Amino acid sequence: MKTLTYSKNIFLPVTDLCRNRCGYCSFRKELKDAHLISRSKALRLLEQGFSAGCSEALFTMGESPWTVSGFDGILANAGVADLLDYLVELCELALESGLLPHTNAGLLGQEDLQRLQPYNASMGLMLETTAQLDAHAMSPGKRPDLRLQYMAMAGRLRIPFTTGIMVGIGESWQDRVEALSKIAHLHSVFGHIQEVIIQPLDPKSGTPLENAPRPTIMDLCRTVEAAREILPSEVAIQVPPNLVDPRPLLAAGANDLGGISAVTVDGINPGCPWPDEVDLHKSLSDCSLRERLPVYPRFIAMGWNGSKTRSLVCSLAGEDGLRAKKYIF
Repeated sequence: MKTLTYSKNIFLPVTDLCRNRCGYCSFRKELKDAHLISRSKALRLLEQGFSAGCSEALFTMGESPWTVSGFDGILANAGVADLLDYLVELCELALESGLLPHTNAGLLGQEDLQRLQPYNASMGLMLETTAQLDAHAMSPGKRPDLRLQYMAMAGRLRIPFTTGIMVGIGESWQDRVEALSKIAHLHSVFGHIQEVIIQPLDPKSGTPLENAPRPTIMDLCRTVEAAREILPSEVAIQVPPNLVDPRPLLAAGANDLGGISAVTVDGINPGCPWPDEVDLHKSLSDCSLRERLPVYPRFIAMGWNGSKTRSLVCSLAGEDGLRAKKYIF
């Protein structure tokens, strides 16, 4: 029976102000509508996540919001002096609440990445593609060379890392193969890639790609098959069960479903609800469905997860490094 993993998380959008204007994104907001999550709201979500049995606090935000004119005012109104200090504070709140932080904060400098490292079980950044696309024409942070450099920096710091590619944003088949090959090369050098997401486009109303065709199951299966061939077996291939029926993709080589939540919506794809955990177990009864932590077992064994997370990881992980608590459905 094939083992299939997933995590239980909550989504915490730190801020939706972003310097990028991607052609498929509905997460980013203009300055007048942008927000910074309050301490009280973050704490409320963390408490709800703990009560719901979650183990992961997924912190995400727009990229380099401090470069957007007016962001200082948002910080001042919230009583926050520095965004990275605040992000560290939120990670500390998560740990105190019994949840392990996994942060995707876009491109950061090495000093900022090192500030966050101790408080995170793992971190991430989507590569998306190695191609120059119209969808990224107004997104300076989506330059493939910059994202690959960032991923390499995370590797040098021994940060367990999640990345992935997007399918259906204007890339060619060869672009997908090249992106997967670049990820495989980084892992061969640093050994830090724990999972690669194959994420299909979810066209959103009001975005330049709202009328773009959704990737077909056949196309996604072919991409998963290529990923399984290119990536080493120790790197998980993740498919999001709220964006696509995972069953054909499992047969093609996928073995992880990523984070699901009974508490928060998918903030990047809010129109695509998470499957119910019980229903997921029933629909995938031919698999051994196991809950994991946001950091994979082999990185726990190597001690690569952030130093501040280790006590909580030890209390949550079983002998095999997966979530210790067993759920019966």
